[in-house]
Amino acid sequence: MFNSVNNPFGQRIESAVSTGQEKRQHQQEQQKEEEKRYLENDEKDEVKIGGLPILTEEEVLAMTRNYISNLKAEHEANPKIVEKLDKFLNKFDVKKFMKQNPNMTSADFHMVMFNETANLIK
Repeated sequence: MFNSVNNPFGQRIESAVSTGQEKRQHQQEQQKEEEKRYLENDEKDEVKIGGLPILTEEEVLAMTRNYISNLKAEHEANPKIVEKLDKFLNKFDVKKFMKQNPNMTSADFHMVMFNETANLIK
């Protein structure tokens, strides 16, 4: 379309439509490269739930006694349940409990104790 008379410097002349498409394409490529670099440099995420400390034997024993006393207070009207809870507390072995549930936090303790005592209060 253009000849050397209309384009004396011999520069490449493109239509505005093709230039806009190339710019968009170039921007998309740059964005993909930036995302790729970001993902490559991104460190692995470590998930620590709650970040609570692990309980000791003394803490587990104290929490068990407290948990059972709260259950007994809730069910004081029913002597059979109170008797079952007393029996559970007398038979409770902290070392065995800790061995079955290693690295337990307070949240874990409450979940496990709920499961352990659920059948006693029915």
